[in-house]
Amino acid sequence: MERTRLFETETHGGRAAYRLHAVTVAAGILLLLYYRATRVPAAGEGRAAWLGMLAAELWYAAYWVVTQSVRWSPVRRRPFRDRLAARHGERLPSVDIFVCTADPYSEPPSLVVSTILSLMAYNYPPEKLSVYLSDDGGSILTYYGMWEASLFAKHWLPFCKRYNIEPRSPAAYFSQSDGHQELCTPKEWSLIKDMFDEMTERIDTAVMSGKVPEEIKARQKGFHEWNQEITSKNHQPIVQILIDGKDQNAVDNEGNVLPTLVYMAREKRPQHHHNFKAGAMNALIRVSSVISNSPIIMNVDCDMYSNNNDAVRDALCFFLDEEMGHKIGFVQYPQNYNNLSKNDIYGNSLQVINEVEMGGMDSLGGPLYIGTGCFHRREILCGRKFTKDYQEDWNAGIKDKLQESIDETEEKAKSLAACTYEHGTQWGDEIGVKYGCAVEDVITGLAIHCRGWESVYNNPKKPAFMGVGPTTLAQTILQHKRWSEGNLSIFLSKYNVFLFGHGKTKLRHQMGYHIYGLWAPNSLATLYYVIIPSLALLKGTPLFPEITSPWIAPFVYVFCVKNMYSLYEALSSGDTLKGWWNGQRMWLVKRITSYLFGVLDNLWKLLGLSKMNFVVSPKVSDEDESKRYEQEIMEFGSSDPEYVIIGTITLLNLVCLLGGLSKVMKVGWNNIHLDALFPQLILCGMVVITSIPFYEAMFLRKDKGRIPFPVTLASIGFVMLALLPAIV
Repeated sequence: MERTRLFETETHGGRAAYRLHAVTVAAGILLLLYYRATRVPAAGEGRAAWLGMLAAELWYAAYWVVTQSVRWSPVRRRPFRDRLAARHGERLPSVDIFVCTADPYSEPPSLVVSTILSLMAYNYPPEKLSVYLSDDGGSILTYYGMWEASLFAKHWLPFCKRYNIEPRSPAAYFSQSDGHQELCTPKEWSLIKDMFDEMTERIDTAVMSGKVPEEIKARQKGFHEWNQEITSKNHQPIVQILIDGKDQNAVDNEGNVLPTLVYMAREKRPQHHHNFKAGAMNALIRVSSVISNSPIIMNVDCDMYSNNNDAVRDALCFFLDEEMGHKIGFVQYPQNYNNLSKNDIYGNSLQVINEVEMGGMDSLGGPLYIGTGCFHRREILCGRKFTKDYQEDWNAGIKDKLQESIDETEEKAKSLAACTYEHGTQWGDEIGVKYGCAVEDVITGLAIHCRGWESVYNNPKKPAFMGVGPTTLAQTILQHKRWSEGNLSIFLSKYNVFLFGHGKTKLRHQMGYHIYGLWAPNSLATLYYVIIPSLALLKGTPLFPEITSPWIAPFVYVFCVKNMYSLYEALSSGDTLKGWWNGQRMWLVKRITSYLFGVLDNLWKLLGLSKMNFVVSPKVSDEDESKRYEQEIMEFGSSDPEYVIIGTITLLNLVCLLGGLSKVMKVGWNNIHLDALFPQLILCGMVVITSIPFYEAMFLRKDKGRIPFPVTLASIGFVMLALLPAIV
């Protein structure tokens, strides 16, 4: 008798229409390239600029083909929790949850605590949940926050489950207006909220003062791990089991079992490289193996709180499915943010990636591992290859806690978090999360796919996780610089998917990986396209077909249809029209800043001039910055070199547009062949229109978030240098 599936796969509609659209765009691109290749002007008449345009358009064409790999047949998964409950009841595998933090000032402990509490409160048997925090800052302040969380959990968890509230991050829940009205009495709601506010105030006060009160240190043995000699980069391994879920006395204020809660700060020594987040993840894999050893491991960023109580059960619908479950190595959820402005001023929503591209990857063998919101089989993180006869022992993780005391377990775990433990082993290579790349998650997922496993993308209507997105332009540029730099380094390494995945994954799956691997090189073609046609306009050199020529048709068609489809994807994914327009502006900004620096950083590494580093994205902004963000006013305020690039490009296009229009007004249509220069006027004009917020920040705004005058001055200087050849 055939068993009922625990999930189903649905294909996105409208694929026939999309494929017709793609074929016509491809035809337009071929005609465009044919025109470029067969109309090269004579030497001295703009040949070099023309050939540069051909090279840029060849790059755009190749990249467009790569992006089609995930749009041809995207799918959506739908798990059935009711069927899971009917078949397995509460006989479910145990789950270890990993959270990583690195700096109590960039990632405040009060933020981390709310994430931890949301994960402890899952709708899942608490005795089968273990939550681990890796603190790479080795900070007593973060440990203090965890200790406070272990006490507040005794009140928060029963409150959550009694009223089935969502979200279960106390910070997110209490930020909602009148959240108590339909669920509990105002008195009880206020009591729990007051307890949370008081806890948060104690934690924030400790962080501001930089120390934990002595009377609190005396109440818990874990605080004795810290002394005056300890620094974030030089300390012994610290492992503290704050709540032992197997202990009969570890219960909440209603007598219910609590999940296990563990704090870990792996050993750090100046002479030993620690491999950033990948090293922290591998230490957690080892430490958890002697405490809970659950067969399923979930990891989230410290700002990504649980927004869906049933996310664990949803993920298990895939692993426990009798027909397909044995093939699935990991289940990936999308990355969503809860603090986006109304029209997503910095283009951080990732909606098209979440709704379209990841679903397309899912149809080809599975989405990539994005480093957060992901459920793995423990065995695949330990290097297991897929075999058709593989069967998981879902009870393997159960440990008899009566065999050893907490102190003994902690000491054993500390030895596994020592900085020398991995020397001479396969950790970071064949075992665990891979080392040597800023986006260690991507190459780890790729290695899993190349070992024969598939992955699944689950994108429920109610987001499983919500995090904190960048709220300033500097934060956005930094985040995308790190992503683009890391993904390009994969493309240039032995993990290049076309080489590493050859014969192991589908060609279209390999192309899907390279959508992100080739983000950074897009900067070069984009820079060329927003500089050279504008300078040529000022000089009167045409680089496009005349507006009356039939050859203008493929250029216009490809440009219009591609942007119309981009708008359709954005709107259908939940963006607003203005949000899409903001996204187009940020598309330009990221390509000429983040992605350009991603290329340069990889070049410096190849030349041996720099080493890999990891910068933690700050999760806090000051009050003025937050106010401007809510008003959707772009934030600058510093003299970063990225702003000089933005200022130079935008001012150059403004000057070229005004110069081109002044020539038209002076000498008329026929004398300067306006029909040949009109496309460049349009292109230059579009850059100017999208850059209006930058002009305002340079010349009109008076607030602290404006572009500083030295940046404007430097930009004007570079524009003058760029214009000299065009004027002469």
